[in-house]
Amino acid sequence: MFIVLDLLQTIPNWHLAGLFIAGMVAFIISVISGGGGAILLIPVTSWMLGAAAAPPVINLATFISNGSRIYLFWHHIDWSLTKYYVPSAILGAWLAALIFSRLNANWIQLLVGIFLVSTIFQYKFGKVSKTFNMPKIGFIPLGFIIAFMSTLIGGLGPILNPFYMNAGLEKESLIATKTANSFFMGVVQIGSYAFFGLLTAKIWLYGLVLGLGAVIGNIIGKRFLAGMSVSQFRIMLLILMVVSGLIMIIRNIDILF
Repeated sequence: MFIVLDLLQTIPNWHLAGLFIAGMVAFIISVISGGGGAILLIPVTSWMLGAAAAPPVINLATFISNGSRIYLFWHHIDWSLTKYYVPSAILGAWLAALIFSRLNANWIQLLVGIFLVSTIFQYKFGKVSKTFNMPKIGFIPLGFIIAFMSTLIGGLGPILNPFYMNAGLEKESLIATKTANSFFMGVVQIGSYAFFGLLTAKIWLYGLVLGLGAVIGNIIGKRFLAGMSVSQFRIMLLILMVVSGLIMIIRNIDILF
């Protein structure tokens, strides 16, 4: 308690208020567009807290958010897909946390950004629902790769959307299954951050405030989602992926020059 009070005296109030509002807005958008809340938070948290603090703060907030979202979407989770994704994702998250402070992830963000922008052409501006058949066994290597990269970067939610869509998931089932997978991966991410000494008291406080905003955003976002058609959801999904991709490209384009 005393540690928290001491921290509150050293942290500007606008930092906490800004993180709470950013978390709420980002996760309202995340629910109605199939994810991406974490990526939308990367520029804000990097600016407010510094680039090094952003990934653990965002992943902590996302973990808190996912707990509430699992409760909201429990009956829509495709557990048969989760069993393929989670074990390899756990391994990827642990390995990435081990080398977190030793690797420059800018190239990863740039390549992911280019892929996300390309999805609007792959799906012909929302006119098609699938671009390839995604077998469930394919989520084993996908889980490892995505968990590894997201632990380094702080969020890669939208890059998973094409794979879930091509596995036949839409709307609530996509969000629910993706959230369940992310939650189990988050347990390892947060545990490994703590094990390697990356979670300071200040990062815990920032993550909790951001996470509380995200929980409110989930509740509001679910109400919007209920009124959307599958085609509207797909279009929002594509818009989110393109915007997230552009954010990543703009933030990392300087490494090409």
